Amino acid sequence: MKIYEYQGRDLLHAFGVPVPAGQVIESVESAAQAFKQVTASQAAPLAVIKAQVHAGGRGKAGFVKLVKTAAEAEAAARFMFTNRMKSPQTPPEGLEVTKLLVAAAVDIADRGPGAKEEFYLAVTTDRKTRRNVLIASREGGVEIEQVAHDRPDAIIKEALHPILGLQPFQARTVAARLGLKGKHLNQAADVMVKLSKLYIEKDCTLAEINPLVITAGGDGRVMAIDAKFSFDDNGLFRHPDITSLADQKEENPAEARATKFGLTYIALDGSIGCLVNGAGLAMATMDIIKLHGGEPANFLDVGGSATEEAVTEAFNIILGDPAVKGVLVNIFGGIMRCDVIAQGIVNAATKFKNADGSVGFKVPLVVRLEGTNVEAGRKLLEAARAKIPTMQAGTDLADAAKKVCVAVG
Repeated sequence: MKIYEYQGRDLLHAFGVPVPAGQVIESVESAAQAFKQVTASQAAPLAVIKAQVHAGGRGKAGFVKLVKTAAEAEAAARFMFTNRMKSPQTPPEGLEVTKLLVAAAVDIADRGPGAKEEFYLAVTTDRKTRRNVLIASREGGVEIEQVAHDRPDAIIKEALHPILGLQPFQARTVAARLGLKGKHLNQAADVMVKLSKLYIEKDCTLAEINPLVITAGGDGRVMAIDAKFSFDDNGLFRHPDITSLADQKEENPAEARATKFGLTYIALDGSIGCLVNGAGLAMATMDIIKLHGGEPANFLDVGGSATEEAVTEAFNIILGDPAVKGVLVNIFGGIMRCDVIAQGIVNAATKFKNADGSVGFKVPLVVRLEGTNVEAGRKLLEAARAKIPTMQAGTDLADAAKKVCVAVG
């Protein structure tokens, strides 16, 4: 689960990390007043208008704007509310912007010619070492992905203790390696400890501050300017406060629908729908579809204990995608019984409504069943062949993949 930047800033503030003042608006008319309020204490009013979407690349797309007057704030808001944001991290059609963060601008201290005191800071899980890790870099800002690609030595990593978490001495060591000194070293170390605590307590999969800055002036201090958080869906039952932050409009409707039925579904760009039990088998199924010239339209794992109702819903989700031209069902029954899958296929075929109002599957359906109760499952499908004229059986996975790829063309 992801949340918006402004929600992430609220979380940081709740854990004692300094963030600039800001307000969230949902209309152009609110921009001018929000600008005046967040800049009220500034001698020279200056604010940043930032689109709130679950994607990066906002600055380069023109959806982060520095404004000096209420009129400029209103103009920036009008642009963002009336245009879809497109970046390498969005779908081709872009994302609709429904919320903006109007935040007080921060004067960042100079590091040297053409450089500012900006840093990257994050906590995530290193799957190679199976440990949570603090990641930091002097190269904060919009180009951090490129820095990691071109100069991996510029990235500092510090593993968290599995029980004690990030220790203050570790944080101070990292801050020193970033080139920080004096009070700024201690302030940055404090932010690192608090960010790691937030990461663990809230079951995050990513807790990121980019950039972490030192403000200009004699009283300059370390402050978080931007925040990005992702959470482990399996831990959300422990955090109703986090769950309440979810915005369903930002979620893929089909993926959200699948979650309600205990299905794991991820939409892809191909034309062959996949219904499989087990994540590993699902990935192998997608691979073999590609091997035979097809393109998978989704990853869908019905799991090991799906009901007939869930299987029926899985078909509704798959066939609800207009790009799907054929479906491959690949079930290796262990805990999951093949007869349950077969009955789900029959139920779906007799209930599914097409766009023209007709009932039943119109796209080619190839089914490969093996394992628990496989003979019972095959008998159910054979008896229902008249109801599902588009269905054919695959003798094994390779045969099933070939058949569905040929059927789709």
